[in-house]
Amino acid sequence: MYRTFNCGIGMVVIVAAEDADAVRSFLSGQGETVYRLGCIRERQGNEHQTQVA
Repeated sequence: MYRTFNCGIGMVVIVAAEDADAVRSFLSGQGETVYRLGCIRERQGNEHQTQVA
């Protein structure tokens, strides 16, 4: 199945950093599994557009 279907994250919700804890609490309270994936920031100098750590 992993070769045929995308069994990845599913839905991604992007929120302001100051709202992240409240959103996580709300979604967890609704029975959702929540993962913090990263952040969005301005690219610095010659960096690649996408950084994966």
